[in-house]
Amino acid sequence: MAMNEEDTWSLGGHRFHSRFILGSGKYSLQLIEAAVKDAGAEIVTLAVRRANTKKKENILDYIPSGTTLLPNTSGARSAEEAVRIARLARELGCGDFIKIEIMRDSKYLLPDNQETIRATEQLAKEGFVVLPYMYPDLNVARDLVQAGAAAVMPLAAPIGSNKGLATKEFIQILIDEIDLPIIVDAGIGKPSEACAAMEMGAAAIMANTALATAGNLPMMAAAFRDAIRAGRNAYLAGLGRVLTRGASASDPLTGFLRD
Repeated sequence: MAMNEEDTWSLGGHRFHSRFILGSGKYSLQLIEAAVKDAGAEIVTLAVRRANTKKKENILDYIPSGTTLLPNTSGARSAEEAVRIARLARELGCGDFIKIEIMRDSKYLLPDNQETIRATEQLAKEGFVVLPYMYPDLNVARDLVQAGAAAVMPLAAPIGSNKGLATKEFIQILIDEIDLPIIVDAGIGKPSEACAAMEMGAAAIMANTALATAGNLPMMAAAFRDAIRAGRNAYLAGLGRVLTRGASASDPLTGFLRD
């Protein structure tokens, strides 16, 4: 199966071919161009505070038409603040998609799961397509499903750290148990890590810092595109079994030994 042609996925009634999403931590025109052209991003996140600034600094000017905007509630420290930011994003013309980010911890920037559940429930009732950023916890993920989330976005590692799949085992539990797209968000630092997450069965990968800090941005964007495709195709193909002990020859040895 050619992933870009047939293996699509959907969010909020929108169907997407690309499984790479550009995060909003570090922005430049070159980054957005590379993410869309070389990585194939169809969804780009943006902090609402960046869209609502002077025209010369408006991120919306740099995002190509046809790209799905995913505004986030970056800066919110409570459910109430996140809801206000989401409503503002809608008023600014950013659509109904919203990524919930609620962080009271300023050192590690870890999401507040309980406030995230509260905000998700309120915004889902208001017709938003809610994508909550969360620390991977099965019970919280189940509560987010009940609250009306359109997807669940567990962190792989702290935001901007490029530390990779630090929470791999917990993300796998969510993939196995939650009947919503699982989008691995934050901390992915290498294409190989994006590939590994897709092999696990993740629906998509969000990254920003890994591209923004690369020596050759277009080349890294293309590397992420290819790694995500490879990981997804490996998942669809069905990964081979893993032996718990011993070894297994790829060609039988007994015939040779008898000769």
